[in-house]
Amino acid sequence: MTYRRAVIPALVGGVLLTALLWWAGASAHALELPGADGVLGGQTAVGLQQWLTPWAYDPPASLQYGDRYRELYGTALQIRFGAAFTFFVLGALLLVRRLPPVRGRITAALLALWAWGLVAGTLAVTVSAPWLIAAWGHGSYRFLPQLASVSASGRQILVVTALVAAAGTVLAARVADQGTEPPAPEAVPARAARLAATVGTAVIALSLVVLSYQRVAAAIQTAAVGDGLLSEPGDLLRQWLLLGAWSGPSGAALGDWLVVRLADVLLLAVVWWALRRLPALLTRATVPAMAVATVCATVLGLLASQLLRIATDSTGMSYGLLQAFAGLGGGVPAALTFGLAAGAAAAVTLRPAAAGRVEETAQATVSA
Repeated sequence: MTYRRAVIPALVGGVLLTALLWWAGASAHALELPGADGVLGGQTAVGLQQWLTPWAYDPPASLQYGDRYRELYGTALQIRFGAAFTFFVLGALLLVRRLPPVRGRITAALLALWAWGLVAGTLAVTVSAPWLIAAWGHGSYRFLPQLASVSASGRQILVVTALVAAAGTVLAARVADQGTEPPAPEAVPARAARLAATVGTAVIALSLVVLSYQRVAAAIQTAAVGDGLLSEPGDLLRQWLLLGAWSGPSGAALGDWLVVRLADVLLLAVVWWALRRLPALLTRATVPAMAVATVCATVLGLLASQLLRIATDSTGMSYGLLQAFAGLGGGVPAALTFGLAAGAAAAVTLRPAAAGRVEETAQATVSA
């Protein structure tokens, strides 16, 4: 699919994502009405309000610093919605171009666009965070921990809105691509694809297994760099570097510990399988396409692992449905960081491995 054809589906998806987030944020104030507690229950109403408030355009009643701060809050939300639209369109444009939703690729394109919607929303929240922190009047106090806290907000509602935006993008791409021949899958040697997938998965495992180990994670959490505003980067570094958290089976049965670790195994399995399939799914396995697609694969692996943890946690549902799903959508910043590195490493590994395999096959054919 050419960029001219891909830009329309990308714009449709960007508009859908932005409009849905706007609508979700506008619904946050409705949960403050007296009847909301009676209909939904007090705990559910408070939980939903926490999910939706990061996307609420109107300033909350607790913002009492005057009109200038309210205008700054409005600017922060304008940047947030504009960034969500821009980031989604840019990523969707590349994905629809390199992973067109044609026969054999529809499911892969839908999943990739869904994951990219989460990434776009997370980046939008992070980019707009400084303006929002300043609007609350606390910009000079513990700025980096505040930045980490604001950047981690609003992710749960993104899981739903990004899926709807991805479906709209795929439908628009199907309409825009009617009458054109679907691109033939690229011939990639299986051994080269497996090698590239292994290298890329090893990069993801660096975050999931090494950096997320309790002692290493604690060292990252307590890191101190510089003075003043930049003296406490621990929370922010943890958010952008760690895909999980784990420790040895001390104080717990080995079987229970292994059940918890199955979620991490599932994440790595999803990433490896996606990277193994990507060279054949992409119309051209370029470094940018592989990097963005690997980010999407890592986010999907995170979602799968989080759902598995929710399903295997016997105590999670006892606190309510919203509490059980409160962690859904987390880890996206780290998935972006290591997904880009893993995709680039896989693409760099794939090229010489595939070229060498093709050359060996050609020489064997000539010798025969």
